[in-house]
Amino acid sequence: MGIIVLGTVALDTVKTPFGKRKNMLGGSAAHFAMSARLFTQVHLVAVIGKDFPARHIDFLRRKGLNLASLAREKGESFRWDGEYKGDLNCAITNDTKLGVLSDFKPGLSKGQRKIKNIFLANIDPEVQNYLLCRMQSPRLVGLDSMNFWIKHKRKSLLRLLKKVNIYVANDQEARDLSGENNLVRAAGSLYKLGPQIVLIKKGEHGVLLYSGKSILALPAWPTGRVIDPTGAGDTFAGGFMGYLTKSKKINEASLKKAVSYGTIAASFNIEDFGLKRTSCLTLEDLERRLAKFRKCIGG
Repeated sequence: MGIIVLGTVALDTVKTPFGKRKNMLGGSAAHFAMSARLFTQVHLVAVIGKDFPARHIDFLRRKGLNLASLAREKGESFRWDGEYKGDLNCAITNDTKLGVLSDFKPGLSKGQRKIKNIFLANIDPEVQNYLLCRMQSPRLVGLDSMNFWIKHKRKSLLRLLKKVNIYVANDQEARDLSGENNLVRAAGSLYKLGPQIVLIKKGEHGVLLYSGKSILALPAWPTGRVIDPTGAGDTFAGGFMGYLTKSKKINEASLKKAVSYGTIAASFNIEDFGLKRTSCLTLEDLERRLAKFRKCIGG
């Protein structure tokens, strides 16, 4: 069946108490793809510059991703430089270079426009809408964003929320967009903006799913090893959307399982820098940890 992910493919420089890595392969679409690929074919839609290393492209291709709509343009690739301190819950952005991302207009083949499952990972909401308007009768559309777009492109984001099935946000983003401090009230407010499902990621405190009819809350995987949280939310979304793409039905049972897969995928992501841990994952790895997770939560 397959899924399209629109987002960033970046060169990340990350510093944590456990070390520093320069120009790692990263970006919202890359992190999403590493977990979604375990369930379905992933079509990656993004842009890179002339400076983007060929080894990173070869790496993505070896992971089975469809790169037909990975555009290479003149100019520099998108770069992010960030740092984590203390409990590693919040990233400090030292520098961001948009490069070719500034003028990005995603292109798709005729065949890709017929793909029914879409995830609009963190990128300008106007770019997200540009792609969505070119899709033919999508079955399932997920959306992610960030505080920058909530602040600077709020109207565009609100228009887009009316067109999607699932909205994924972290706890601060949910509060900022809804104006509510209580996360249950925030989820209800976001639900009224259009999406049928609202997912609020709470980091080490797990995730909240709100569908109007029901509320599901799951804890995070209990871990004592957090090396680099970069991309954990995107990895969660990849596991969640990847499983729903594979699933024939979207109901309470499949949503709970999708949240569980996303939670477990994210728990692997944080155990090493960049994509190092998730790029080696198999579905069997997820299943083994998921079995332990179920015992932990009594489910």
